[in-house]
Amino acid sequence: METKQYRRALTIAGSDPSGGAGIQADLKTFSACGCYGMSAITAVVDENTVNVRGVHPIPETFVAGQISSVLDDIGADAVKIGMLHSSELIRTVVSTLDRYGIRNIVLDPVMVATSGDPLLNEDAVATLRDEAVPWARVITPNIPEAELLLGRRIGDQSELPDVARELSLGGRVSVLLKAGHLHDEELIDIFYNAESDRILPLRSRRISTPNTHGTGCTLSSAVAAFLAKGYGLDDAVTAAKNYIDAAIRAGAEYRIGRGHGPVHHFHEFWQ
Repeated sequence: METKQYRRALTIAGSDPSGGAGIQADLKTFSACGCYGMSAITAVVDENTVNVRGVHPIPETFVAGQISSVLDDIGADAVKIGMLHSSELIRTVVSTLDRYGIRNIVLDPVMVATSGDPLLNEDAVATLRDEAVPWARVITPNIPEAELLLGRRIGDQSELPDVARELSLGGRVSVLLKAGHLHDEELIDIFYNAESDRILPLRSRRISTPNTHGTGCTLSSAVAAFLAKGYGLDDAVTAAKNYIDAAIRAGAEYRIGRGHGPVHHFHEFWQ
């Protein structure tokens, strides 16, 4: 019998006990998008759909151990990186992954939770920008995260193509810039493909729902999953955008918790 091989995706991120964001959302997304999911937990976060109550960081050496244990044994076709709360952890993750030569690294520069609570130490923003962003293949910032990385405000939709190019650090990294924090009824996410030097607009209609917890985690994980499956950059980002839009629509009318509920990760399989 011929041996089969799963497409493998590793998430390096914080844990969300309410199940809508972080490691839990990433693993759901990997599974829904057809990948075998693995995880290295960077922090145990005490949160729910309303707010973040506390963050318990995992020691850097233990995070590095989780990554190495998985990659030494199973390997990975893509890696998604989420919550990295400190400069020391950012440097540890970068140096650990560097040993494995994995090309498909998707960095979601998680800085603030959907509830507005901070998830990144203030002094680590520069480390993330200068040491992690240039090393990734794709980054997936939203508007507030892009503003923190650039150190200035973003006014409106018309600025996004230039902002995405600026965030690419001269074409070193591809940028999926998410427009959800703007107030237009038509949302136009901008993908700058640094490898082809092309802008790809990704259009969708705003969906009226409080269930937006973990949308950034889910989108970046979907990009990683489709890259793991061998998609090109443009196709992976387009497929991921279609997946998150469908997950938001399918979960819009559900009620889980008293705050920002989750998207419906398994909308293709059950309602």
